[in-house]
Order: sequence, then structure tokens, then C-alpha cells
Amino acid sequence: MAESATEAIAENVAGLLCYVFGWITGLIFFLMDKRPFVRFHAAQSMVVFGGLSILYFILGRMFFGGFWAGGFGFFSLVGFVMEAAELLGLVLWVVLMVKAYQGVRYKVPVLGDIAENIAGR
Repeated sequence: MAESATEAIAENVAGLLCYVFGWITGLIFFLMDKRPFVRFHAAQSMVVFGGLSILYFILGRMFFGGFWAGGFGFFSLVGFVMEAAELLGLVLWVVLMVKAYQGVRYKVPVLGDIAENIAGR
């Protein structure tokens, strides 16, 4: 039986690669690799970084490029929320790649459960 290209990669390395370009690499590995460990990390990448991408888009579009653009003090709060989300995304990105490389099936609270359901446990 022929091995797919993604299955030729060690599971821990494939798990790490699921996070490299956020939800995009998560989607690629989710569609191509059928190993449970890799599918979980791919699904978690899609859920975590897909959710953050949607949050960035909504906040950015609503407050900086769309409906309410202006010089109000409220935008400093929105800017703070966006910066905090970016910092959270960076920390999660590093932690999730390290945990996957270590062979750990680390679940982000709440979102990890959603990823398990998507991946099919």
C-alpha cells in the first residue's frame, strides 16, 4: 500500500507543520493526512487561527476600514483588543507548535474540544 506524502513525515513534525501558516496549513493537513494525532492538530489550527482571523477581520473592518472610522477615543480600546488578540495568537502559535513537536496532544481550552469533534477523536 502506497504511503501519501504527508504520512511519510513523522507525526510530531506533521503536527508542528499544521500550525506554521495558521489555519491554511491546518486545512491542508486536515484534508491530506488521516492520522488521528495530525488531524487533531490540523483541526485545532483551523479552529484557533481561523477564529482569530475572523476576529481580526471583523474588528478591523468595523472600526478601522469600514463603518465607524474616525478619531474617537473608543478606537484605542478596539486597538488594544486587537493587539491583545495578536499577542495571544503569537503565544498560542509558539506553544502549539512546541507541544505538537513534543508529541503532546495539547488542547486549547474550549477550542480544543471543538477541534476534537471536528477531527473525530
